[in-house]
Amino acid sequence: MKYLDEYRDPVLARKLVAEIARVTTRPWTLMEVCGGQTHTIVKQGIDESLPAGVRMIHGPGCPVCVTPLEQVDKALAIAARPDVIFTSYGDMLRVPGSTTDLLSLKARGADVRIVYSPLDALKVALAHPDRQVVFFAVGFETTAPANAMAVYQAAALGVDNFSVLVSHVLVPPAMEALLSSPRNQVQAFLAAGHVCAVMGWTEYEPIAERYHVPIVVTGFEPLDLLEGILMAIVQLEEGRADVENQYARAVKRDGNPLAQETIFRVFEIGDRKWRGVGMIPASGYHLKPEFARFDAERRFHVEGIDTREHPACIAGAILTGEKTPLECTAYGVLCSPQKPLGAPMVSSEGTCAAFYSAGRGIGLEPRPLPMVAPEALR
Repeated sequence: MKYLDEYRDPVLARKLVAEIARVTTRPWTLMEVCGGQTHTIVKQGIDESLPAGVRMIHGPGCPVCVTPLEQVDKALAIAARPDVIFTSYGDMLRVPGSTTDLLSLKARGADVRIVYSPLDALKVALAHPDRQVVFFAVGFETTAPANAMAVYQAAALGVDNFSVLVSHVLVPPAMEALLSSPRNQVQAFLAAGHVCAVMGWTEYEPIAERYHVPIVVTGFEPLDLLEGILMAIVQLEEGRADVENQYARAVKRDGNPLAQETIFRVFEIGDRKWRGVGMIPASGYHLKPEFARFDAERRFHVEGIDTREHPACIAGAILTGEKTPLECTAYGVLCSPQKPLGAPMVSSEGTCAAFYSAGRGIGLEPRPLPMVAPEALR
């Protein structure tokens, strides 16, 4: 692995921007799928450095953001129980539910704990056999192997006081849902490198062929993204629609077979609702029947919770790239990182949070990443 500053070289960045401008002859619209990529693009001003007519729109690649509101409310209902220790990654604690969030619930006395791994949550269960320990299993394919392993280990050890609230979503079905929409604007995708490090890119090949859309597996640093954009535009200009791999240092075509085996030992594919988007068929993981006893929804009987989004929040349009945060009337007024209406403003990978932290539309000074000079991408 090379040093990160090699992927933030301002001289190479300028050369890539110039090459993108040289090969571009007409307008194109590209979507990056991953929220981490969105933050790099926005904070570094990559989208603003592209030639006129080349547009980046930001996709539903923030797993925290697409976790359905009712799933957050289920988490709140479970975490409020006195017999429960509720565990989660830290980025879920401030995601607003219908009335409150996990952090506020913790402040009122609920036993809500941040963990760095689902296996840490399993250790908590082993240490507190008199309490029910629940882990909020959120994420794309990237986090699924660790979550599956925690459930598998709990079964192997006979741990009866551990369960998971599952809200896993899958990238390829979401891409197909966007491409099949009558409002679709996407002409090429930058696929999320960390998802492909686990799953490979074979699932993307039929999508590229069916919809005639280039897909470039891309990393997360500024030079990764600029090279991925260049590769996608070259394909568009040549009339090709292939899957290409910019992130060769981390991704292989078949991904990580051992991680995939772990996932499908515990999970099966089923329909999943996405926050602000709706139900997407076969777009999520669910526990297999033999592991159903570890399903927190069933254990705590919260399956029937249903909710409605805040009327001022346009998270759905943001997550599908139909609108930017600057087109939301609540952005920076009713909705801010201190008082978010929706997850895209509070998540570390949310598009609204990326725009806000870069000072776009709210009169703040942009704060670029420290290892790239701001002028490098202008």
